[in-house]
Order: sequence, then C-alpha cells, then structure tokens
Amino acid sequence: MPRTRRGALWRFALAAVLIVGLTATTTAVAGLLEVKTVIGYIDQTPPLPKDVGVQLPAPGAPETLLLVGSDHRAGEPYTAANTDTIMLVRIDDSSSTTNVMSIPRDLAVILSGPGGSYEGKLNAAYSIGGIKMLVQLLKQQVLPGLKITHVLDVNFAGFSDLIDAIGCVYTDVDHRYYNNTALTDYSSIDIQPGYQKLCGDNQSISGALAFVRFRHTDSDVVRNARQQDFLRWAKDGYSSDQLVANRNNLLSIFGRHVQADHSLHTTDGLIDLFNLVVNAAGHTVKSIPFPEYFGACTAGDAQTPCYVYAIGSGPEGTAPVGQATPAEAAAYRRFLRPTIAPPPATTTTGTTTTRTPTGARRPSRRPAAGPNDAGLIADVHDGESQAALLGQAGMPVLYPKMIVAGSEYCSAITGNCNEWPEPASEYEHSYPREYLIHDRRGAAHAAYVMTLVINSALGEYYTVQGMSWQHPPIFNAVKRVQTIDGKHLSEYLDGRSIALIADHTPKGVYWISNTLANDIPNSQMIAMAASLTPAR
Repeated sequence: MPRTRRGALWRFALAAVLIVGLTATTTAVAGLLEVKTVIGYIDQTPPLPKDVGVQLPAPGAPETLLLVGSDHRAGEPYTAANTDTIMLVRIDDSSSTTNVMSIPRDLAVILSGPGGSYEGKLNAAYSIGGIKMLVQLLKQQVLPGLKITHVLDVNFAGFSDLIDAIGCVYTDVDHRYYNNTALTDYSSIDIQPGYQKLCGDNQSISGALAFVRFRHTDSDVVRNARQQDFLRWAKDGYSSDQLVANRNNLLSIFGRHVQADHSLHTTDGLIDLFNLVVNAAGHTVKSIPFPEYFGACTAGDAQTPCYVYAIGSGPEGTAPVGQATPAEAAAYRRFLRPTIAPPPATTTTGTTTTRTPTGARRPSRRPAAGPNDAGLIADVHDGESQAALLGQAGMPVLYPKMIVAGSEYCSAITGNCNEWPEPASEYEHSYPREYLIHDRRGAAHAAYVMTLVINSALGEYYTVQGMSWQHPPIFNAVKRVQTIDGKHLSEYLDGRSIALIADHTPKGVYWISNTLANDIPNSQMIAMAASLTPAR
C-alpha cells in the first residue's frame, strides 16, 4: 500500500475512533478492503428504519452523527431497553476541532402515553419508541433545528468486545469506583484510582464498560465527561498497525453489534463519510457542554438528582419542560460553529516560556509573571502525610505544595471519600495508592496516585500521579509546553481547558489531572503543577 494512502487511512482511523466511541474503528479501516465487503460485514445487523430521521448532506458538507450506547439487540423490541449514552459529534473540514456534545439521559421531556402526556426522562423515549422517538424528541424539545446525518446504535456487548479487540484502553481513573449491587440498586463496579489499562473482559465489573456507565454517586454531567475523556484516551492509545492487523475482527464485531442508518449500508454513504473524516484528520476534540442543572430528587437517594433540566426550563426556569430554551439553542449553535485554529506562536514571560507544538513565530516579550495561585491554599502537611503512607513507591514521590481551596486529600484512614454503604475495607489501599503498571510490551513500571476531592456528590475529584513509565499513551495528545522557573510543564488540553499538566523528570513523570468535567481553572492547574516538590 502506498505510504500516503496508509497515512490517510490511519488519520481516518484516529478520527473515527474518537467519533463513534471505538465502534467505528471498524469502518475506519474499511478502506483497506473492498467497500462491498465492508457492507457485507455491516449487513450482519439490519439497518435502522428508513424513517428514523436522518437527513443526508451534500457530499463534503459538515455532518452531525448521533451515537447511542444501549443494551438493545437488533430485531428485539425496544421495551425495557436502556440507553446510557446519547452523544452528538460534529465533523467539519473547515474546523480545527471535532465538536462533541453529550445529551443527558436524565433530561426531563414530555412523553406521550395511553393516559396522555407526562413528564419523563429522555432515555425513556428510547425504551418506548426506540431511535425514532429519541430523534423526534431531540429535534422537537431539545435542540431546535437539529439535523442528524448518521445514527449508530452500539450495544453494550459490542462496546466491550471492541475494547478487547483493539487491545484495551489506558484510562486515567480519578477515584475509587466501588459498588456492590447486593447493597444498592446500581450496577456493580470495582476499579481502583490511577492510570491503568481497562479492558472489556466480557462486561466485567472492573472493565471499561462499567467505568463509562457508572453513575452511582455522581451525575449525568460527570458521566458524560467521563465518556468523552475515555474517547480521547482511546484516540491517543492506538497505532495504525493494531487497527490494520485486527481489521477483519473489528469489522465482524461492528457488524454484529452496531445498528446503523440505511445510508451506511450503501457504497455512497460509506465513501461520503470516509472522505469527510479523512479531510478532517488531525482535529482535536472540543467538548460543548449541555446547559443543564439538577432538579430536586423526589424519590430514592436524596443526594442523587432524579431529573436534569435545561437551563431556562423546569422548576427554576421560565420555559415549560418540553420546550427548547434559548440556552439549548445557543449550545447547539456553538456545537455547529467551526473552530478556527489560532496562529502558532511562542511567548517568553520573564522566567516563563510558552510555546505551541508548531511554534513558528519569533518570541514576543511581555512583563515577567509567576504562577497565579489565586483560589489555592498551601497544604504541605497533608502532602507529606500522603507521601509517607505510600511507603516504598519504587520511585521518588512528588506532591503539590498548593491545592484547590476547599478540597482535601482522600484518606483511607479518615474514610472521607468512602461511599456508603460500601465497607471501609474496600478503600484501605486506595487513598493514596501505589501500584505497578504494565506497558503494552509487558514491562512493569512503578506508579502512585493521590486523590483529592472537591465535592464527592458532584463527582469532583482530581489526582496527583507519578510514574516511572516516561511515555504512556496519555502523553500522545497534542500539548503545549511552559517553562516556569526551570520546570518544564506539558499542558494537555480539552478545548481550552487544561485536562492534565505534567512535569517530566529523569526519574519519572509527574502530573495533575483535572476533574472529569475540568472544573479547575487553567491558572490553578499551572500553579499546582509548578508547586510540585519532592517529599522529605
């Protein structure tokens, strides 16, 4: 295969992995096979109904994909089927980003039944009328003017199998995820904090599906952010050789577990999407937040919101439930708007130097300025205590002298981050945690993680981590670098927010991960990383 063709296919593969949550890795390598052969794989599962609400664009025009993650199997009734993921993805050749917006599954909408209209959750529409009703409600009650060009309905088994087929995903786990379904009504899960490889493992409670589906002690906002982050980590963790070597297996899994619209069962539909994504190669991910707030819970656990409302509707708004609000319309406009890439630049600030990955311009000068620690507090004592609890971590331990005001270290001793009614014994080795991580070649590396909590009810955790593995996949993402008083800090961005900031040293790499929803401002992320110091 010519090198240029292979390169284009790999760029398509990366974009496709990002776009459809690993399920489209199969179509990503479709160009390696005859298109008719690919359609043969896809035809293993019947297409979605023709009246599902898809509007095909002109060739080369921007496209909006709807990705649904569910436990539904093609050919079976939708009654009692559940959807945990409702995600829109915008592919636009004129943009420097692929825009992603998650729609809350618990969003309050107006449903119709034999007894008349009533308030219910958006995911209930899927259980009642499948994809067709879900699309109708999205267009009528949520996002005015929404035009969907393709739909992919991925069942849980397919997601799990695809994760395994591509070699699992190295995942940045923000806190201890534990739940025993015998004690609560929520699905079981058992995952420790820290950077680690999550697999499908037949939908294991310690696997990727349990992680992206989790919403026992947080909210739709955090779960949506977790799913989007997982896509970003997946994109950064795969090589073209892996995709090429597994193409037949991936296509087979895709065909068995993904229901797509009629267009993707045709030659023209596949080629149009293929060409669009190839031309959008190199785009970064831009998360567009849905304008939501939580209503008071009227049943069950009072700490768990029963409904999500769009800003401007529901109990705290002026518009009735079921009527699209100006905030939703504005979010949809941001979702459609292409991102114009800023020109590359290099700036020098006293002892601080900032450069973009492409830095082509000559340095510009401005007054010297150090890290801005507004909103942070000094907490050396607790940092030292966490380091002492790690014992023999297998590498030097660093901690930040400054942490977010109002946050605190999670501690197995005090149990401040334990989730009731789970036993305290399940958290004994979680806060803090030292462990070994194995790279893709099987080599073991020392690692540790300290977890800090801002608000556990809202799922707001951030982490301080160290690892002797110098180049894990999470650092394959696009970054910018700052040098602050001799410390080289690599910033990894989610849109404009710093999702992770790292300090590479000869003995290990150390980093601070933002909350899943990137609640910590960039200035605070930089100041905390600049304050990383060795434990005594």
